[in-house]
Amino acid sequence: MRWSRSFTVVGCHAAGEVGNVITGGVRDVPGRTMFEKMEYLQANCDDIRKLVLFEPRGAPYVNANLLLPPCDPAAQIGYVILESTEYPPMSGSNTICVATVVLETGIVPMQEPLTVLTMEAPGGLIECRCTCRDGKVEQVEFTNRPAFVHDLDRDIEVEGLGTVQVDTSYGGMTYAHVNAHALGFAVTPDEARDMCLTGQKIKAAVNEQLATVHPENSKIFGVSNVIFEGPLTRTAEGVEGRSGTVVLHGRLDRSPCGTGTSGRLAVMHAKGQIGVGERFRHVSIADTVFIGQVQSTTTVAGRDAVIPTIAGQAWITSMGQYGLDPTDPYPEGHIISDVWF
Repeated sequence: MRWSRSFTVVGCHAAGEVGNVITGGVRDVPGRTMFEKMEYLQANCDDIRKLVLFEPRGAPYVNANLLLPPCDPAAQIGYVILESTEYPPMSGSNTICVATVVLETGIVPMQEPLTVLTMEAPGGLIECRCTCRDGKVEQVEFTNRPAFVHDLDRDIEVEGLGTVQVDTSYGGMTYAHVNAHALGFAVTPDEARDMCLTGQKIKAAVNEQLATVHPENSKIFGVSNVIFEGPLTRTAEGVEGRSGTVVLHGRLDRSPCGTGTSGRLAVMHAKGQIGVGERFRHVSIADTVFIGQVQSTTTVAGRDAVIPTIAGQAWITSMGQYGLDPTDPYPEGHIISDVWF
């Protein structure tokens, strides 16, 4: 077997969403911050992302995370998130996968029953509280970066749909929020393809008609994902809601979406639908669950924001190597529009 390059990859998913972790094959890349390292990878090493995510090694539903030495001395591990169309500053499901992999494989020593782990994402430091037993991470609860609203109750014109009311938020990625039932969706698995097609239309219209630029980092702009939100209900334990999130090139997130949950918490808090400390049980289209909470409030460049916590679980599915034969005709993988639409 002759490989010109290889990567050690630990397969993992959080609440059904794949977030594989690249633990070997890249020692480090230039950058004074993890955001700068992300930019370097995007500009100079995007072949790594394509190799591990595109066919024949990857698939439309695969994400990956590249472990790198942290830049901030407060962090024990650094990571850059690789997704099918972009490098997001933050991802909740991927963060849960990374924390699980580094602890269960021994990259960072596990302490039972609780390991407190500080990781550095491109979006900033993320503190994780990992509940552990018998060598297994049973839950990762992380404190996300501040989440805030860009727009509330804005009307946009969408081709084929007419006027659609949207909220937009930042929760680590930028989201458009729409009422699923108003658009004819019950958020069930059989609706996934139609939701994706509708979501892509809405995303294009929002990005044409609304400006969503992070007030502290102008390089973070534009809506990436569209959340189809079901109604909220109050229970004895707090608030519960269901959603389906159309992500990236147009597919459904299998998990409740961690940064999407953060964005939804920001919108809910702004609308008076949830208070500080209340529990939000967020259910995905695949019936998996994240637990969210507004830990506290803050401001970002003068606008109201929330500090969210998100809790969920991940499972390791495989361990192995990805390799590239020097004669392989797809050194950066390939995509075909039958599934990559």
